[in-house]
Amino acid sequence: MNFVEDLKWRGMLHDMMPGTEEQLQKETTAAYLGIDPTADSLHIGHLVGVMVLKHFQMAGHKPIALIGGATGMIGDPSGKSEERNLLDEPTLRHNQECIKMQLAKFLDFETHAPNSAVLVNNYDWMKGITFLDFIRDIGKHITVNYMMAKDSVKKRLGAESSEGMSFTEFTYQLVQGYDFLWLYQHMNCKLQMGGSDQWGNITTGTELIRRKAGGEAFALTVPLITKADGNKFGKTEKGNVWLDPERTTPYQFYQFWLNTSDEDAEKYIKIFTLLHKDEVEKLTKDHQEAPHERILQKKLAEEVTIMVHSREEYELAQEASQILFGKGTEKQLLKLNEKTFLSVFEGVPQFKISKKELVTGINIIDLLADKTEVFPSKGELRRTIKGNGLSLNKKKVTDESLIINTQSLIGGKYILAQKGKKNYSLIIAE
Repeated sequence: MNFVEDLKWRGMLHDMMPGTEEQLQKETTAAYLGIDPTADSLHIGHLVGVMVLKHFQMAGHKPIALIGGATGMIGDPSGKSEERNLLDEPTLRHNQECIKMQLAKFLDFETHAPNSAVLVNNYDWMKGITFLDFIRDIGKHITVNYMMAKDSVKKRLGAESSEGMSFTEFTYQLVQGYDFLWLYQHMNCKLQMGGSDQWGNITTGTELIRRKAGGEAFALTVPLITKADGNKFGKTEKGNVWLDPERTTPYQFYQFWLNTSDEDAEKYIKIFTLLHKDEVEKLTKDHQEAPHERILQKKLAEEVTIMVHSREEYELAQEASQILFGKGTEKQLLKLNEKTFLSVFEGVPQFKISKKELVTGINIIDLLADKTEVFPSKGELRRTIKGNGLSLNKKKVTDESLIINTQSLIGGKYILAQKGKKNYSLIIAE
């Protein structure tokens, strides 16, 4: 498979240095991509880079995922308007281990083939270098004029920033350039890949390799992903969409992809899945003929959720969606874990009662119209029951003398009341 051609049709190629494609066609090549270790989980903003590494390995080349332990202690000025928080080593090591487990779902670290994926941390080779060593051996090879010409530096020093730029962040491109030099010398790494905002940092590395090692290295960048409405990709009202199920439940993750616009879905299905060109083109055509069926969004949500979580989690997320929109069953409801259950019914009216009252049991009329305000009056509640419009925990209620007790609780804590198809209330027994 031609890696560059594959990136092009997927809309994943922004820029590359002359000679890059020829290098990849000539031999199995090692390439690295840096990952920010400031959290113990990747979020979907990282997924573009991870997918590039995945395609790179599938094309027969060797992917190197670099955890920026040293650079995470400094802070990259690219695309930033202010300094970032600096991390200590124990936090960095913890984050690295968590990130590797997530990367292992995409990259093969275990194969004995020459293109086995490798995870490195630049802190390991940076921690022993003294300041004097660095400015003598590395700093003298790159001029201040060269560094000042970079867009990331210009923006921070220009009128766009009131804070200016610390010496620490100014030296970032030298540190990242040294990473490339080190990987070139120790792992025969000839290509660095990254987001389009990294072009300046990457080319500093290629320049350092040329000047200090007399070698030739290459750069390739991918576009920064945007949404059709102009908002930042990967952000919701609550913040990042994480790969860690403890931070973002598989249901919430699935819903994020399911709710993308038609225009974004056409773009994302190429970037975030491994589907082949002919399959994507057929899905896109089918979707355009019947957009109300949301064919692209469903396939996108399925592929990405299975890849990041598992088929089982995808099926549970699908069932959870059916529950919310009136098609789910009592059995499906009881299968949900508490976190997913709460994320499905987030935002519905909530009412609290004492669990002690349920030990002896409460009549359903008293529970829903007196102890809680699920219904404004007992009369309306009785009419709803007679009209077959009330469900409790996805089970139709036909008897207004029904007694509700602790056995009615989901997970020993919740009762889900449903009026009609989509009008939910959550009763919490404490």
